[in-house]
Amino acid sequence: MQMKSEDTEAADKPGMNRLLTRNIEVLREERTRMVAQSPVSDRVADAVTQFSGSMLFVFVHLAIVAGWVLVNAGLVGIKPFDPTFVILATTASVEAIFLSTFVLISQNRAAELANRRADLDVQISLLTEHEVTKLVDLVTRVAEKVGAPIDQGEVSELKKDVAPEAVLEKISQEDERASKRKR
Repeated sequence: MQMKSEDTEAADKPGMNRLLTRNIEVLREERTRMVAQSPVSDRVADAVTQFSGSMLFVFVHLAIVAGWVLVNAGLVGIKPFDPTFVILATTASVEAIFLSTFVLISQNRAAELANRRADLDVQISLLTEHEVTKLVDLVTRVAEKVGAPIDQGEVSELKKDVAPEAVLEKISQEDERASKRKR
């Protein structure tokens, strides 16, 4: 009995095909490559951000602060080392500064990745729009050849290529009009 490849197995699942499976694999490989190529400082920032956003972080801090308060309030029989809690406040402030910096670094990287993905989406959408326009033209010619009825008005609109710069300009104009109405 011959073993099925992962591609063939995935293509056999409802809603999946080889091309979709390949695309998913390419995206996964790209993420892996980007992580591997990112500087150590970015990976450290991501690790710190990920840990600081976890419940383990909350529990560790809860235990440290509770222990600190109990000791320095004189409730556990150990001599207080920070009876005014100035050291605790200073430590928490410095930690907050560093954590917010790590979070901002990670958010900047995430925004950069989101921008790259958005650019890819736009390129794919433009390519798809162009291909669909060509398909409409081809199907129209086939329909004309076989004598099928065609709504010429609708078809002529669909045959027009869309210029991205014109779309962006129209969006900008509409945004400007909307912002003027709000004022």
